[in-house]
Amino acid sequence: MGESWVTIPTRDGPMLGFLATPEAPGRAAAVVVLQEAYGVNAHIQDVCRRLAAKGYVALAPEMFHRAGNGLTFPYDDTSRAIAALGTLDNASFETDVRASLAAARDRPEVDARRVGTLGFCMGGFASFLAACRADPKTSVCFYPGGLVNVRPIFKLAPLVGEIDRVAAPVLLFYGEADPGIPPADVDRVRQELKGRDKVHEIVVYPGATHGFFCEARPSYHPDAAADAWEMTLGWLRERL
Repeated sequence: MGESWVTIPTRDGPMLGFLATPEAPGRAAAVVVLQEAYGVNAHIQDVCRRLAAKGYVALAPEMFHRAGNGLTFPYDDTSRAIAALGTLDNASFETDVRASLAAARDRPEVDARRVGTLGFCMGGFASFLAACRADPKTSVCFYPGGLVNVRPIFKLAPLVGEIDRVAAPVLLFYGEADPGIPPADVDRVRQELKGRDKVHEIVVYPGATHGFFCEARPSYHPDAAADAWEMTLGWLRERL
């Protein structure tokens, strides 16, 4: 397995991305891994390595690149992470997602027909935005907040009104006890996807809260994390 940092061109300037590649020769499917508000940190890099170990090329773009390279925050520094997220909007997410998908497809070890997105928290929102505005083969979204209601502290606009544009199968994971994503929001997303016959699955884990997938966070829920990972791998195998 190989790993490196690569440069992704965007209309807002160059963006670094962490790249993990499998050992097997030939062209592989690829996954663009979209960060939490804490940056392309050790956890996000580990997700990339785990995907590479399963045979995928994984590319994690630094979506805070407009403020500098290598911008990460400890999980107990929520205020700085929120401040960084507060500088971004839907247009900047779309720019970065499109550029990352294009960069993944351009790599010689990637089968350009098989590229999807996988995101966590703010990256979950970005992964859903990709399904609405870009052309991934599929999108997986872990606890994507802000899909339904405006959050005044952020510039991001809800995506529920764009669900007609979803062209890729989407898989969404939520924690039942997530204080920032109420059950009514999850139900609304489910109803909108179902009402438009979009290929989707929504999984809600009892007892889990926001960030349940990350071992480095106090909210880590090992049972939910393990189940969600196996479901993610199965979903990617079927669609990539």
